[in-house]
Amino acid sequence: MRGFGFAEHGGLDRLGFVEIAEPVPGPGEVRVRVRAAAFNHLDRFTLEGIPGVPVERPHVLGSDGAGTVDSFGDGVTGFSPGQEVLLNPGIWDGTCEGCRAGHESYCRNFRILGEHTQGSATTFVVVPARNVHPRPERLSWAEAAAVPLVFQTAWRALRTVGALQPGEQMALIGAGGGVTTAAVQVGKLLGARVVVAARNRGKEAAVRALGADDFVEFDADHPLDKALWQASSKKGFDVIVDSVGTPTLPRSIRALARGGRVVVMGATAGPMAEVDVRTLFWRQASIRGTTMADAAEFSEVLGHIAAGRLRAVIDSSRPLDEAVAAFQRLGAPDLVGKVVLTLP
Repeated sequence: MRGFGFAEHGGLDRLGFVEIAEPVPGPGEVRVRVRAAAFNHLDRFTLEGIPGVPVERPHVLGSDGAGTVDSFGDGVTGFSPGQEVLLNPGIWDGTCEGCRAGHESYCRNFRILGEHTQGSATTFVVVPARNVHPRPERLSWAEAAAVPLVFQTAWRALRTVGALQPGEQMALIGAGGGVTTAAVQVGKLLGARVVVAARNRGKEAAVRALGADDFVEFDADHPLDKALWQASSKKGFDVIVDSVGTPTLPRSIRALARGGRVVVMGATAGPMAEVDVRTLFWRQASIRGTTMADAAEFSEVLGHIAAGRLRAVIDSSRPLDEAVAAFQRLGAPDLVGKVVLTLP
């Protein structure tokens, strides 16, 4: 079976089409014929190789997908061939202590489609039946593939981990990526004042169109913490979402209000940061980590998407044969939203 990915870890020059075995659904599993797949920055990290995360090679990329039910294994009920569905890319075992408590994202064997398993940029994908959800009627195939990973991540980061409350102030570091375009919308839905901070104003119009209340620019002469402090009317932010890491996290902490929370869900610019713990204890602030979402959280945010309260943001869509160009778009400075592949 032909898919898009890599045979060896490395840079963009390693990308290409690979051949993998056609998957067969086992007990409790569903096979989906993919109609659209979407990329995330996670795919770039998977290509480069994540320390401690072995992957089967050749490896197909793509953590997001939508398509039609093709077949299913023993014990699966409630599905029919041809049914239109989208996939939850977070995979859990359903047996560990975290899963039994309804905290599937705590699963000791938690995996992500396309990172720990073969991905969605191919003809067929096999996942547990609990990861298959009906495609909301209002969503196109491309939109259905664009929403799962970024919206569940943003929803858990803000509603659950960040405990964002109506009337609070929240800031997002970085503009234009899939999670940012989702988080702006989620923050507004939860009743917060939303500010986006970035190194240039190239994407200001795009994030304001999604509901952002303000946009601040920062650089060496106007550091992030000072820019955010001024944007918060010198009160500090209740929640700051920082997925950049090394260069921004210490300054995000300094821009917190008393009782504020920095929510970390990535480290795109480096995983190590030096923190002044005095700021944490004096402001009674906290740093909280998050990844993906629990099953109930995924269903909750999917309900908002189905109702039209949240919407997919697609930067570009290309056919599978143009996957290399599509993937390269992830690094474009003017990227806004998700990059999607369509399949016949």
